Amino acid sequence: MLKHRINRSQRKYLVKKLAHIALVRAVAARLCLGGIAGLFVAASTGLCVWGAEPSLVQYNVVGDSIPAPLTGHRGDPARGKAIVLNRRAGLCLLCHPGPFSEEKFQGTIGPDLAGSGSRWTEAQLRMRMVDASRINPATIMPSYYRIDALNHVAPAFRGKPVLSAEQIEDVVAFLTTLRD
Repeated sequence: MLKHRINRSQRKYLVKKLAHIALVRAVAARLCLGGIAGLFVAASTGLCVWGAEPSLVQYNVVGDSIPAPLTGHRGDPARGKAIVLNRRAGLCLLCHPGPFSEEKFQGTIGPDLAGSGSRWTEAQLRMRMVDASRINPATIMPSYYRIDALNHVAPAFRGKPVLSAEQIEDVVAFLTTLRD
């Protein structure tokens, strides 16, 4: 058996990665899917459904975007930032890194949130939050505002989106402020 010596910085990196894996597994367990593979299955099929809004607001998709706010008005960027950073509500940092130096253990799976407002329009960001699978059917990003055609949703969460229309608008308002 080979023995490998690792230096202090490598050890810190490994501890950080193991903590991130533990967080991912904890989320998967919360979704009652078990293991890290369960999280990716949940994300790709939209199974991460624990929101609170019983019926969805109607919206129109134009190309790769939803031009009109779901609530009829723009959201609050401060509330949106709170949702993005909240590890129990949006879970954004589980997969995405961002310009949040105060937040440890940010994900590396999704695109960096830094510059989101420069890369995508408000309408495109709204579409990605509502149902990213309409843009990319193979995405592992959950559909945060969809309740139909989902598989293996726990009975307590059926018919509920991950985030409410107001929360979606708040997150979109915050993401549009993240410019390069």
